[in-house]
Amino acid sequence: MVLVTGAAGHLGCALVRELVADGEKVRAFVLPHEDLEGLRGIPLDIAKGNVLDLESLRRAGKNVDIVYHLAGIVSIMPGEDNLMHSVNVEGTANVARVARECSARRMVYVSSIHALARPPQGTMIDETVPIDPQNPAGDYDRAKAEASLAALAEYEQGLDVVIVCPTGIIGPYDFRGISPMTRQIRRWAHQGSHLILDGHFDFVDVRDVARGMILAARRGGKGQLYILAGERISVEELYSLVKKGAGTDGRAVRVPMRLARILASFSTLHSSLWNRKVQLTPYALETLQSNSRVSCARARHELGYRPRHMRDTVRDTVKWLNENPEPEPQAIAAFERARGRDAPTVSLARRLSRVALRGSSPQGRRR
Repeated sequence: MVLVTGAAGHLGCALVRELVADGEKVRAFVLPHEDLEGLRGIPLDIAKGNVLDLESLRRAGKNVDIVYHLAGIVSIMPGEDNLMHSVNVEGTANVARVARECSARRMVYVSSIHALARPPQGTMIDETVPIDPQNPAGDYDRAKAEASLAALAEYEQGLDVVIVCPTGIIGPYDFRGISPMTRQIRRWAHQGSHLILDGHFDFVDVRDVARGMILAARRGGKGQLYILAGERISVEELYSLVKKGAGTDGRAVRVPMRLARILASFSTLHSSLWNRKVQLTPYALETLQSNSRVSCARARHELGYRPRHMRDTVRDTVKWLNENPEPEPQAIAAFERARGRDAPTVSLARRLSRVALRGSSPQGRRR
């Protein structure tokens, strides 16, 4: 039996599919009132609880051989986020502790490329770059770094731990539709022109991350960290791939970075005043401008990790999005309440984009 925390999330939905296809018996650890649409029809043992609740974790951890710890909160917002920090850091410490207490043979923890220090441009990011709990880039980066160190602390106590650090995850199976990149790809796929930003990032297929985790469980070295990268690509190139995959026309309207920073400041102010989620933030801009030259050579050599081409990822993602309608705002709000938040998803950048594009193209008014 394997235990997957965060099984109903984007990566969780991909991982349980891979595990079941491999013939594994899977116990899915989910929040008590979580929407399980993405797990429907998959033979699973469902365990309900919370990574902040040790007793629910202990019940879920009985007779488990491997623990895949995915549960966490991603945030691109500035400032401190107490819930995100608690879930990511304390939750990881709890899962690792219970995995050790339950004598699990191995725990695979999904950290993030952002848990590592951000070296300057021109420096290849690989496993020699240290985990950085003091990273000035953002609270999310520091939380993932602290969580990685918490997992390694249990390794020092006897738990066999392997950490994987994926880059930017995109791909099918995002049934909740809350990933900023899923929402962005869905918008780009529609007819018409769209605003895009300058910058690059390394994106990886969610299915490749899931397979990389399974390979880490089977072949990874004890206490080792593996980067699961995909392909470094510019925002404009990614946009072109989406348009090609969707078969829609449109043009990319490049936003100067100076203007983008101003919009991000207003967007962040809007978020703080009305407690609304936004996508255009200083953190997001900094990420696109920072060093994104990432090597997954170690995972290739030691695990047999083989990420697919981004054109294939985008093609499959667009196809999946066409077959799966966008979740209603009420469903997204229900999920936020289930994990302790109560903030509907609203993108100020999207509203500004609509206004800016009205004069550029008759198609700019279409969704």
